[in-house]
Amino acid sequence: MPADQPRTLSVGFVPGVTPGKWVARWRERHPEIPLELHQHDDALAALRDASDDVVFVRLPVDRAGLHLIPLYEEQPVAVMSRENELSLYEDVPLEELGRETLLDVVGCGGPKTAVEVAASGAGVVVLPMSLARLYARKDAVHRPVPGLPVTTIGIAWRMDDESDDVEEFIGIVRGRTAQSSRQPSQREAPKKSASQKAAAKKAGAAKQQPAKQQGKQQGKGPARPSGTRGKRR
Repeated sequence: MPADQPRTLSVGFVPGVTPGKWVARWRERHPEIPLELHQHDDALAALRDASDDVVFVRLPVDRAGLHLIPLYEEQPVAVMSRENELSLYEDVPLEELGRETLLDVVGCGGPKTAVEVAASGAGVVVLPMSLARLYARKDAVHRPVPGLPVTTIGIAWRMDDESDDVEEFIGIVRGRTAQSSRQPSQREAPKKSASQKAAAKKAGAAKQQPAKQQGKQQGKGPARPSGTRGKRR
């Protein structure tokens, strides 16, 4: 990238994740560094091919070559037609869910299509609540299902990427304040070596020498001609 162009931090995320609060903090603290957001069905692929610098993913994922920090858990819900009797429950019992035709998300072509099929009355699909809300329809409802395993959202970045921008963003996501000493933006400049200090001292002394000599010359009185004496009155 040319030196006169600003750096850009590229952040990817899977559907259902809302990274807005972290993006807002980044833009508040680092308005000089643009941040781009990209939604991907497969955010991990965008991370591995370096299209994105960091990504929010839904676990489990292949962690090979990656740093990954779990962030929060998602509640599983059952999505169904409004006419389905399960919609009468506040929380759907597992035994009642077991009597339904459960739709396969991948087989339906993804969560959005699975919600459409469930809304038609052809079955029930279990999704993280964030996806059920994202693809909500007027002819479908969702209800929590206690007892089902939760899903987890995490943030991932490449092990070979040690850039300050990535570390800064990870720190924001982890809740570090702008004044945290662990943030790259707050670290002290590298200390000078002994040889660097000596060179700087020598250069400073050289700059001061002409000034001192000039001061000495200005402090002397006018020079007397050689071999003469002042007359007595």
